[in-house]
Amino acid sequence: MSLCLPAAQSIPDISRRWLATASTALLLFLSGCATTQLPEPAATPSTPPTATTTPAPKSLPSYRLPSDIPLSTIGTADTTLPGVTSLDAPADLWDRIRRGFAMPDLQGELVQDREQWYATRPDYIQRMTERSSRYLFHIVEEIERRNMPMELALLPFIESAFNPQAVSSARAAGMWQFMPATGESFDLRQNVFRDDRRDVLASTRAALDYLQQLHGRFGDWHLALAAYNWGQGNVNRAITRNQRLGQPTGYTDLTMPAETRQYVPKLQAVKNIIARPEAYNTTLPLIGNHPFFDTVTLQRDMDVAVIARLAGISEADFRVLNPSLKQPMVMAAGTPNILLPWDNAVIFEEALSRHTGPLASWTAWVVP
Repeated sequence: MSLCLPAAQSIPDISRRWLATASTALLLFLSGCATTQLPEPAATPSTPPTATTTPAPKSLPSYRLPSDIPLSTIGTADTTLPGVTSLDAPADLWDRIRRGFAMPDLQGELVQDREQWYATRPDYIQRMTERSSRYLFHIVEEIERRNMPMELALLPFIESAFNPQAVSSARAAGMWQFMPATGESFDLRQNVFRDDRRDVLASTRAALDYLQQLHGRFGDWHLALAAYNWGQGNVNRAITRNQRLGQPTGYTDLTMPAETRQYVPKLQAVKNIIARPEAYNTTLPLIGNHPFFDTVTLQRDMDVAVIARLAGISEADFRVLNPSLKQPMVMAAGTPNILLPWDNAVIFEEALSRHTGPLASWTAWVVP
């Protein structure tokens, strides 16, 4: 089908002008549709754009220094920040402990005597440091959190050789060697089911609480340690005695029993060996700077044998981390949390979720 139009000469002038205008508009419209797209980066103009004229800022008044004032020489700036420690991560837990030493060093024959005693017993040092590997990371974490000197992490070396089952002739018990009455004053439960003086977490919390309290009383870590060993009242009386006589009241100036006199030198000797083991012909076992155990929450009473089996460890290994428990069953009401080696905690929880057998072989009843 063709569209016939009249000859151009027969179209009036106004129609021709309208047609031309419409054609032009149509071409412009089609051109716009064909080129509508995301804008491309503008090409760099060949000539610089015309700068926009902005008002010039007001000039500031000039100032001339008097000629008789000498100019100071600009020196090199000191970029060292005091009190800033290295950001390098500790190589292992021993390195982390060394970095946290903050107590003043004690010198003297008593320190040298203890250094010699430890240095001639490398097997004892080896057993003691290997035993500490289970508990030391937690203690270091707590001491850092409280901003206390890291020498305190070594205190269980001289108190119990890091044996949570240790009991002294005076009935002090646990890694931190709490007497029964002192333990009770720091909320360490002692009953037929448990003795929290042996509990890794509870006894560490109580020991650091006690040491902080003693340091607050005496204002000196050596005196605080003497009071931890000898008793706060005894140290108070020894200080008062020296004050009456006009004598100094430092740790080395007080009259005290031989055990307390040797207490801080023992800790200093252990500190020196940890700081430079090669100087004492000692090799420290590698202790990674990461947790040894994890805390697991119990919802029901469970036999120790069942816990150990589900966790894939021996009952002996379970009791190494949970030394406060006295019975073959863990009561969830009294002991809601247990400690398991880090990897075995995951194994235990997965195995417990699949376990369908009994969890406890007997039940404990509290008589009203």
